[in-house]
Amino acid sequence: MPPSPTVILRRTENQAAGLACYCRAFLFDPQPIGTATLARLERFHLDAVGCGVSAIAHGATAPTVLRREALAAPPSAGSLGAVCLGGVVDGAPLACAVEKAVAANASAMREWDANGTNFGYDAAAGRTAGEFGHNDFYPVALAAAREAGLDGDATLRVMLLIDEIRGRLAEVFALRRYAIDHVHHGTVACAAAYAAALGGTLGQIESAIGMAVAHYVPFRAIRAGHQLSDSKGASAALAAEVAVLSARRSLDGFRGPADVFRNPLAIYRLHEPCPDGTSPFDLELGVSGDAFAIHGMHFKLGLYEHQSAGALQAVVDLLAAEPALAIDPDRLRRVRIVIYEPAYSIIADPAKRTPTTRQSADHSLPYIVARTLLKARDAAATGTTPGWESLMLVPEDYSDHAIADPAVARIIERIEIVHGGSDYDRRYPAGIPTSVEIEHDTLGRRASDLVVHPLGHARSDPLQTDRLLAVKFDRLVAGAVDDPARLRAAVRVGGRTVSEIADLYAFPIRCRNEPRTSSTV
Repeated sequence: MPPSPTVILRRTENQAAGLACYCRAFLFDPQPIGTATLARLERFHLDAVGCGVSAIAHGATAPTVLRREALAAPPSAGSLGAVCLGGVVDGAPLACAVEKAVAANASAMREWDANGTNFGYDAAAGRTAGEFGHNDFYPVALAAAREAGLDGDATLRVMLLIDEIRGRLAEVFALRRYAIDHVHHGTVACAAAYAAALGGTLGQIESAIGMAVAHYVPFRAIRAGHQLSDSKGASAALAAEVAVLSARRSLDGFRGPADVFRNPLAIYRLHEPCPDGTSPFDLELGVSGDAFAIHGMHFKLGLYEHQSAGALQAVVDLLAAEPALAIDPDRLRRVRIVIYEPAYSIIADPAKRTPTTRQSADHSLPYIVARTLLKARDAAATGTTPGWESLMLVPEDYSDHAIADPAVARIIERIEIVHGGSDYDRRYPAGIPTSVEIEHDTLGRRASDLVVHPLGHARSDPLQTDRLLAVKFDRLVAGAVDDPARLRAAVRVGGRTVSEIADLYAFPIRCRNEPRTSSTV
C-alpha cells in the first residue's frame, strides 16, 4: 500500500513538536510532489514578484521605508544575509540583514493587495473555519535558501511548506473571530519552515513556533477605522520579520515555550477552551502528490479586494454582452449588486463609499465597480471591446487623482448593494456568489447571471486565468524592467542552482521618475 499523501497532527498531541517533525521530514526525507502543485506554486510566486516589483517602482510608502531600512542594514556576523527585490549595486547583489530584507520583500509583494488569497475552506474534509490569508511569505523561503545553500527544487519545498501550514491552519482556526489578524498563521508557518530549512533540531523548531505564538500576535486594530493605513498592507511583512527573528534566536540557543497549541494561555485554547487539555483542532498536512492547500487558493486579476471578484466578473460579462452600456456612464440610472456575507459587511460598508486612501479604495466595492465602469468607457472610446484585459485594475486606478475623480463619485451615487440572503450566503466560501443588474436610460435593464466562480477562483478556468495572469504581470512590471518576458523566466524557481537561487531577486528595478538607462533584467 502506498504511503498516505497527508499526515494528521491530533489535538491530543504536542502539535508544535509534530509540526517540527513534519517540517524536517518534508524537507529532508521528501516524498514526490505533483507537477500540478509545483506549477501552481510557481504561478503564485511569479504573481507575488510582479506585485512586489510594481509596488517598489511606484514608490509605495511601506515597501520604500522597509526597503530603505534593509539596504542600510548589513548581514549579522556569520550570516550570508538576504537580497531585497532589486537589491543590486554596481551590478552586484547587495546582501542585507535577513529579517529586514524579508520584511521589505514581503511588504512589496503584499502592498497592492493583488496577490494570491485563501479562504481557509475545505468542505470535503469538514474543515470550514474560513480564515483568510495570502501568498505573502515566499521571501522567507528565498532567504532561508540563501543561508542554507538550497537549490531551486529544495526552495520550492520550503515555499510549499509555508503555504501548506498557513493554509491548513486557516481551515481549522478562525483568527478573525478573536480580532487577530490573519497573518498570524503565516508567522507560525514561517517560523517553522525557516528554522527547519536551516537545519534546526526538533526542539529548536518547536521553540521558534512557541516564540512566534507567545510574543508576536497581531490584532485587527490595523483594519479599524473608516480609512485604512500603511499598517494594514505591511502586516504580513512584520509577521514574516518576527518569524525569522524567532527562528534565528531559537537556532542560536534561545528557548521559547513548548507545546504552545495546548498552552491554556496561548491564543488557541485561550479563545477556544478545551477542558480536556487538548488543542481546539486536528491539523492535516499534505506530504506528497497534489494533496496540498494551495489547490484551494485563488488568484486576483488586478488590484481589488478578492471578495469583489464576483461583482467584477458580472460587470465584465454584462459589458461584453452589451458594449454600449459602457459608452456613457452618466446614462446609468442604477447599478444594483447582490452579494453575500461577509462581503456585504466588509467591502460594502457605507463608510467605504467615500474612500480617501488607496488601502480603503481597494476595499470599497462601490469604488472598484465605479472605476471599472470608467475604464470601460475609456475602452469603448478607442473601439476596444470591454473584457478583463481592458478593464484590469492597476495601480494608476488607485492614485490620489483617480480616487478624487468626480466621475467616480457620480457613479457611486447610483450603486446600490444589497445582501442576497441565505441563497447567496450558503454558496460562500466555496464560491463568491454575486450578481449585477444595470438600468440604463436607453438600453433598459440588463442583468448578469449569478457568478459563483469568477476567473482567478480556484474552480475557474485555469487556462483563461493563466492567460490573464500573464497580462497582469506584464502590466505591473512595465516600465520597472526593460523586458517583462525575460523577468518571468528569470524568477522561475524550479531547476535553479544554489547560486542562482541565492541571487534570484538581484535584478534592477527602475523606479518612477528615474531616468531610463540601458540596464536590463
